[in-house]
Amino acid sequence: MKFARILVLATAALTVLPAQWINHPNPATPRTPDGKPNLTAPAPRKDGKPDLAGIWRIARPQTIPPAEASYASLQFWMAPGESISMQPWAEALFKQRYATFGAGRPSERCLPHGIPDAMIVGNFKIVQDPGLFLILYEEFARFRQIFTDGRAYPPDMSPAWFGYSIGRWDGDALVVDSKGFNDLTWLDDAGHPHSEALHTVERFRRRDFGHMEIQLTIDDPKAYTKPWTLTMQFQIMPDTELIEDVCENEKDAQHAILK
Repeated sequence: MKFARILVLATAALTVLPAQWINHPNPATPRTPDGKPNLTAPAPRKDGKPDLAGIWRIARPQTIPPAEASYASLQFWMAPGESISMQPWAEALFKQRYATFGAGRPSERCLPHGIPDAMIVGNFKIVQDPGLFLILYEEFARFRQIFTDGRAYPPDMSPAWFGYSIGRWDGDALVVDSKGFNDLTWLDDAGHPHSEALHTVERFRRRDFGHMEIQLTIDDPKAYTKPWTLTMQFQIMPDTELIEDVCENEKDAQHAILK
C-alpha cells in the first residue's frame, strides 16, 4: 500500500537521523554495568515531582502486526473494543483523506502538526522548569508551552495551532488541559479532523527512566459524538540531541519521500 510505504519511510527518517548525527553521552543518564543507558532505572525527580525532561519518541503499539504501517491512526492506541465515533461531516472528511493517502495534510505546506500528531510523527524534547514546561518538536522546529504557574485561561484566546495549555500535578502525573485551537490541524496522519471546539486533557506519567505514557482524552462535540480516550507509550532517546529540521520550500526529507 502506498500509504503504508509512506509512513514506514517517514518514520524511519525521523527516528534514525538523530543517532547518525549526534552521540553525546549525558553524565546524568543512569548506566548498566556495561555502560549502556539503564532504561528501567527509577524515573528522575525534580522539586519533589517526576522530571519529564528528555528527548522522546513514540513507541510502536504492540497490537499492530509488523506489516501494518498505518499506526499513525489514533485508533491503534485505544483500548480493545473502543472506537472513534464521528459526526457525519467529520467521518466523510476522514474517509476522503484516508482514501487519498493523506493528501493535503498541513505539513505538505510546511504548516505545523497539531496535538497529538506532533508527538507521533517525530521526536520531541521536554524542558521542565518551575511554572513552565516546553515541548520542542524536532520536525519543523516548533515549540509548545504548558503553563504550570497556576494561571487560568485568558478570557479571549486567539485560535492557535497548539492551543493554550495549562498544567497541574495530580500525584506523579502532569495533567495538561488545552483549549483555544484553530481547526487547521489533523489529530493524526490518518486524517482525523477537529473543530475549534477541541478540548484535550493529557496525563503525562514517566514510568521509569526510559519510558513515559501519555493518556489523552479528546472532547470535540462538533466533530465527535462523544469524548474518547487513548494511551500512547514513548521511549527516551538517551545521549543525543535534537537536530535542526527546517521545512523550507518543501525540500525537507518528509516531502522528498512523499513526492
